[in-house]
Amino acid sequence: MSEHSNGSAPRRIFIDKQSPQAFQALVKTSEAVSATAAEAGLDRTTVELINLRVSQVNGCAYCLDLHTRKALRAGESPQRLGVLAAWRDADVFTPVERAALELAEATTRANDSAAQEAAYGLARHVLTEDQISAVIWVAVTIGAFNRVSIMSKHPVTAPRRAAATVN
Repeated sequence: MSEHSNGSAPRRIFIDKQSPQAFQALVKTSEAVSATAAEAGLDRTTVELINLRVSQVNGCAYCLDLHTRKALRAGESPQRLGVLAAWRDADVFTPVERAALELAEATTRANDSAAQEAAYGLARHVLTEDQISAVIWVAVTIGAFNRVSIMSKHPVTAPRRAAATVN
């Protein structure tokens, strides 16, 4: 009898736990991509904005939760995080961040060749070749993590709250 013969959805396998060697290879790739981004001159907040925007496009709740916390720790402001989904309409992002976000979105929506050409053209005017490469690698890598978490249904849990003190 299958797990979902009663009409319920099947229990998801956490593929990162089921295939740890494959997941560790993805983690190592992520570490190399982070180093590449830093070497290209992309600061940690820009990388986290890319991680968040790609995770928004892909609808990955787990990665949104994780990278929101990472962005805040890196010094990103709650205001900018709050308007990231509508970044084109908010004048709080730098030209480098705008070019990176546009290129990251085009990388994520790989079937829109017109958007890719426009994003690449903008990136060529604002970013170095090393930065363009790094932005694309960041978007590709977080996209892979998004798919791991989405297909595994990694849960987002409420943060633990400190116990209330009684006077």
